[in-house]
Amino acid sequence: MKDFGAKPFLFPMPTYMIGTYNEDNSVDVMMMAWGGICAEDMVALNLETEHKTVANIKARGAFTLAVPSVETLKASDFFGIASANKISDKFERTGLHAEKSSRIDAPIIKEYPLTLECSVEKIEDEPYGLRILGRIINVLADEKILDEKGNIDAGKLGAFAFDQMRNGYYAIGGKIGQAWKSGAELLK
Repeated sequence: MKDFGAKPFLFPMPTYMIGTYNEDNSVDVMMMAWGGICAEDMVALNLETEHKTVANIKARGAFTLAVPSVETLKASDFFGIASANKISDKFERTGLHAEKSSRIDAPIIKEYPLTLECSVEKIEDEPYGLRILGRIINVLADEKILDEKGNIDAGKLGAFAFDQMRNGYYAIGGKIGQAWKSGAELLK
């Protein structure tokens, strides 16, 4: 095995889109990879304090967290490389569409198939970084990702993951097993 030292090398890294409103009520979206579910109804966002999105979250007390699809790769990547601190029309450049959440003070991006509406529960500014804990208020799913019973089908998301080692994106494929069943025979 080859040593790489202390690096943030883990795969897959999620690709999530944080939606907020700027002070002028324009939409801001940022791609993030360092965070995710941390409790049954909680998410954790690990961010750098200088992001415009962080200021927006602190001001509004809410954000949306969406799963982008392969169809939105170009716009989603742009949201990760363009700073709202420097590009005021960042969202408009992508051609995506937003609507205001009826539950929280944050936008829902219509092109993202799965969106969590979150309120800020706690902001922890620690020496190792800023962590924002959000409470999931509601989950919205596009009809196209639902199965015949009306449940969310992860295989229909068209999601992609981030590769921190080579800075690539990888499409997430089809189902390969059943959780809590595929290895159950080893319990015997």
